[in-house]
Amino acid sequence: MSPSTSPASTTTTAGAVVGAGAVVGAGPGAGAGTLVACDLDRTLIYSANAFWLETADCDGPRIVVSELYRGVPLSFMTREAERMLLELAAVTSFVPVTTRTVAQYQRVQLPGAVPRYAITSNGGVILTDGKPDERWRASVAARLTSEAAPLADVEALLTDPAAAAWILKVNNAEDLFVYAILDRPAMPVEWVTALQDTCSALGWSVSVQGRKLYCVPNPVTKSGALAEVQTRLGADTLIAAGDSLLDRPMLEMATIAFRPAHGELEEAGFFADNLTVTSSRGVLAGEELMRLITAAVEAAVPEPAATRV
Repeated sequence: MSPSTSPASTTTTAGAVVGAGAVVGAGPGAGAGTLVACDLDRTLIYSANAFWLETADCDGPRIVVSELYRGVPLSFMTREAERMLLELAAVTSFVPVTTRTVAQYQRVQLPGAVPRYAITSNGGVILTDGKPDERWRASVAARLTSEAAPLADVEALLTDPAAAAWILKVNNAEDLFVYAILDRPAMPVEWVTALQDTCSALGWSVSVQGRKLYCVPNPVTKSGALAEVQTRLGADTLIAAGDSLLDRPMLEMATIAFRPAHGELEEAGFFADNLTVTSSRGVLAGEELMRLITAAVEAAVPEPAATRV
């Protein structure tokens, strides 16, 4: 599916929609000075239900398993996307950024070594060499106390018997936020709108992604954690990719940003001057994103200085 373009957008020869100020593969610095932050689900990895392949099976891409759950393959990426990701991680600071909890993130099998930094729990946790950073968690806890209503108040909105027809299960994510498993066709739009208004007054935000509804306190953000990691790394160029409303602040703060032509941001018609949108959707969009990010990194590498003889 090709996305619609905004007035401030152009279309590349590959079909990707590029914001007026976005230069695919351009930016100051590269290599060790470049931080690549990438959302996971429906950006880099995909469940079988989100493949959205429109080709004959015999012409489909080669697929690799990226996650097992109870011994069963759950998430995937294309083999080509995996190859490009492995190469990217060797020349940049690659940081996975996800709303998954630590335990859910640890099920994901990305190629290569464990990243130096990873951001989980929608920014509530920074993993350093695979271990939770206690200093960051303490700073988040302090902000939660002063800037958002208690988690129990929001959890009660989701466990209200009036919503039982479409709320199948409610989960507490590490005492940082809550999310519900939905019968989405049964969920009234008016109920979501009312929930968003109520949560906003409590200092929380709402995001619906597939069969999951997330209620997240405003201090717990991917962008806040990413800013911390960028400062620690001293990276001068930030390249980011994501598909949901929870990713939007991260994309807006990036030097160069990408999103797939599906998900909440596609439904919201989100565009920005620094943003490129894929021409494909589903698992092939994940591969296209890796290709676009690779081109951005390669074009940002400065030419070697001339050697005086």
